Amino acid sequence: MPVPNPVRLFHITAIRNLHAICQAGALLSKNKGAVAGVAYQNIAHEGAQGVRAARLLPHPPGGTVHDFVPFYFAPRSPMLSAIHNGKVLGCELAQHDIVHLETTVERVSAGEASFVFYDRNATLAYSKAYTDLAHLNAVAWDLITEPPRLDGFCKYFQNRHQEERYVDRMERRMAEFLVKEQVPLQHFTRVGVCNAEQAQVVRALLLAEGVPLPVEVKTDWYFLGQ
Repeated sequence: MPVPNPVRLFHITAIRNLHAICQAGALLSKNKGAVAGVAYQNIAHEGAQGVRAARLLPHPPGGTVHDFVPFYFAPRSPMLSAIHNGKVLGCELAQHDIVHLETTVERVSAGEASFVFYDRNATLAYSKAYTDLAHLNAVAWDLITEPPRLDGFCKYFQNRHQEERYVDRMERRMAEFLVKEQVPLQHFTRVGVCNAEQAQVVRALLLAEGVPLPVEVKTDWYFLGQ
């Protein structure tokens, strides 16, 4: 299947993290944020974070997963579903407390930015890493974009062990694009939120910070019974 043009990317974070992100002028990697004294509200599985902290990436660019800002190739991710269903230990946020920061591969890979991407969840030992955009066809676009769609992306991601095509669908849906150290705010295209109330909150926050990113209610990016 042809690689989409542009290739959209999505990062989810807690609304309460936006102040720190705006103050830094960029979305920072976990390690760079720690050095800068920025402590983002964690919304991820702690066990997976331990694996990511130790997982070495190809050299170049080198480093571990936590030296990079992670993105999925689709919104409405299995990670957001886990948060929504209360399956992330220590995370008491609801999905309406989460925003999507959207950008594109073209934006984040411009210039001298270092990146690496995986054909599935980067925490998996057998996931394959790539550093050449010519290999973006390794991503399972057929699964990510097949009907039925919400905003161009398949609404389903669950594994179905009785069907070979869907045996590992979830981990392939969680393919990642990683950008080393930081992504400046001007590289993002918009912020997607769950509802109109949260849109008002986020718009006011960005206005106060002097960040001119558009904020849009994107119900197709959330689990709202569609």
